[in-house]
Amino acid sequence: MTVQVISERQIIQEAAKVLMEHMSPAKATRFWVSWQVGEGNYLEIREQLFAKETVESLYTQVEEFQKRQKRK
Repeated sequence: MTVQVISERQIIQEAAKVLMEHMSPAKATRFWVSWQVGEGNYLEIREQLFAKETVESLYTQVEEFQKRQKRK
């Protein structure tokens, strides 16, 4: 029987994908920053984190988040 072990990079990429599916880009980024203080390279993962985003879509998300915060 052969067991395939995936690399740490593959695990991190999978985790980033899961985070982006279930969290806003801003929340996912804050998580990565707080979790990997002093480790990793934001410049490498930012393309993955924001692959489907535009300035306009991020702006809209920020506005929606701020509106939700005001309601609390």
